[in-house]
Amino acid sequence: MNSIDVLVNEHNNIKRVLKIIRCLCVNMVEGNKVEIDDFSKIIDFIRNYADKYHHGKEEEMLFKYMQEDLSSDIGEGPVRGMFIEHDYARSFIMNLEIAIKEYKNGNTESKVDIIANAIGYANLLNNHILKEDNVIYKYAITHLPKKTINKMNKEFEILEQKQENIEKRKKYIDLIENLSKKYNC
Repeated sequence: MNSIDVLVNEHNNIKRVLKIIRCLCVNMVEGNKVEIDDFSKIIDFIRNYADKYHHGKEEEMLFKYMQEDLSSDIGEGPVRGMFIEHDYARSFIMNLEIAIKEYKNGNTESKVDIIANAIGYANLLNNHILKEDNVIYKYAITHLPKKTINKMNKEFEILEQKQENIEKRKKYIDLIENLSKKYNC
């Protein structure tokens, strides 16, 4: 199993959700209702698939190995930058959730905060994914020692084959399919 290919494939799933987020926000701007339930499903996807599952693998494996094996070559900047962007993303989602709660409690002005945080997250993640796919991952592939890449590939394979992760992937890919069809995104 190629760990970088797994991460790129997960990015493709995340980008599909970012497109759905944009569709939901455009619908709101056009005067359609706020799709609270779908935003809640998206927040669940972001927290459990994009963050815990995907970012978890990056932070606990890839970035850790890059810091261990490549810091003398590249310093801490590039990897630290990815950690910081993950934290910014978490902040957008926390604020999105707050805005949704306020909207549910009758504060219609919070629609602006829903859009701002949802689009802020989507824009951040789209740019973040570009950096990872085109710089961080490519650098890792060409500069990490073969031994480290093989170790990471084995760790990914064990993680990917766990039943809970098989079920998680199915759940969230089904969600992406359903929301893509619903919003024609």
